Amino acid sequence: MEHTKHLIAVIDEPGRERDSLAEAVTCDGMSVFATEDIAKLPEETALIIAHARAVPRQQWSQLTRRLPTLVVSDSREDADLLKAVDIGLVDYIVHPLRHTSLLRRMVSKAIELHQLALERDRDRERLAELNESLETHLALLRLDQQSGGHVQRRLLPVRPKTLNDVHFDYWFAPSLYLSGDFLDYQAYNQRYSTFYFADVSGHGASSAFVTVLLKYLCNRWLQEWDGEQPEYLPSNWLAAMNRELQGTDIGKHATLFVGIIDHERRYLHYSLGAQLPMPLLMADGEVKRLPGEGMPVGLFPDVEYPSLGCPLPPQFRLWLCSDGVLECLPGETLDMRLKELEQKVSESVSLEQLRERLALGHLTSSEEEAAGIDATQSRDALPDDLTIMMLSGFGHAD
Repeated sequence: MEHTKHLIAVIDEPGRERDSLAEAVTCDGMSVFATEDIAKLPEETALIIAHARAVPRQQWSQLTRRLPTLVVSDSREDADLLKAVDIGLVDYIVHPLRHTSLLRRMVSKAIELHQLALERDRDRERLAELNESLETHLALLRLDQQSGGHVQRRLLPVRPKTLNDVHFDYWFAPSLYLSGDFLDYQAYNQRYSTFYFADVSGHGASSAFVTVLLKYLCNRWLQEWDGEQPEYLPSNWLAAMNRELQGTDIGKHATLFVGIIDHERRYLHYSLGAQLPMPLLMADGEVKRLPGEGMPVGLFPDVEYPSLGCPLPPQFRLWLCSDGVLECLPGETLDMRLKELEQKVSESVSLEQLRERLALGHLTSSEEEAAGIDATQSRDALPDDLTIMMLSGFGHAD
């Protein structure tokens, strides 16, 4: 394949010296155009070799803006050479015909550097175009995420709410727009109320989609329940949810706590899948963790979940927190943070008090976001989604 020759323009007064200079730089890969007028330079010129005496002072800056320029002179003391250097030309050679090998190397290097500069400018232009395209796509993605967050908030239950004689309330703060945390509560009839608290692995769109699936499936299972054997319903829900997540093959799992309150017996039936931290029951001035353990939901096939239960005293508060809350607590070990959480729960009688004790009072809630309050700045430091749920009773009436 034949390579295109680089055109070198030699600017000097006509004569033997200019011809010799043109001949000196003529070689393979180089062709020469000699002229005394810079206005006659061909468009395809790659480099200019200009004798200091041939270019008026006022034209040097015009010349150098067009192309890389190499200045030649017969003397280091040449006043015209000094003028050219003053303009900003730093590449020059004295007595070029005595140093033709050096002259050719300087020409080749100047062309190479100029081509690299042109490529760099083209790369900058392409990068600017790519950045603009990326900003556009990010803006569209942000709008999609915000819309998805709005839909997810609409799926959350009304807060606060009293079901039969138990008061339900929660605080929900995604780390960005969409959350892997989710919860729900609803009354089945005057005797039974159901609730669940979920933390899907990861956060963002894929985790939020699982919470939508969770909402749909739990509503369907509750509609299919006949109101008999409430002690088995939570464990059956978890087993069914485990099969659903296994069947979707989306690589997501969740920790889940499912509870059914028997208001007539004042009894809590529950089951759990790797819930961390465990729900904390505050009663008679004492905080205790609900006992039990279970495998994560959606991680392993054919898992059986425990059927557990405990009586509820006349006055109680049941607290459920997502694992993101643990990131807000001091302590070098998990056990130290869990004990710190128990201490703060024991000192709190409302969600607002617990938020203040966890230093989360400055963060906006999902309802405040829905009202138009920007949460972007306050969320920058959030390591994970944060959700707190509190049940209290039985001292509330419908």
